[in-house]
Amino acid sequence: MLDNEFKKQRAILIRDLAEKADDPFIKQRLLALATRYEGPVKANAVTPMSIGGPRKSGNERY
Repeated sequence: MLDNEFKKQRAILIRDLAEKADDPFIKQRLLALATRYEGPVKANAVTPMSIGGPRKSGNERY
C-alpha cells in the first residue's frame, strides 16, 4: 500500500502536468487521476468524463 506522503506528492505532480496540458480531454483525465490519489471524494473533486452519453436501462426504448 502506498503511504500518504507518496500519494500527496503524486497528486501534486499530476496536477502540475494537467496545468500544462493543451488538450481539454487530457487535462480532465489528469485532474480525475489526481483526485484518486488524494483519497475520498471531496466536494470540489472533478469527475471523469463519460464517453457515449448517459446509459439507458434495459427496459427503456430509444
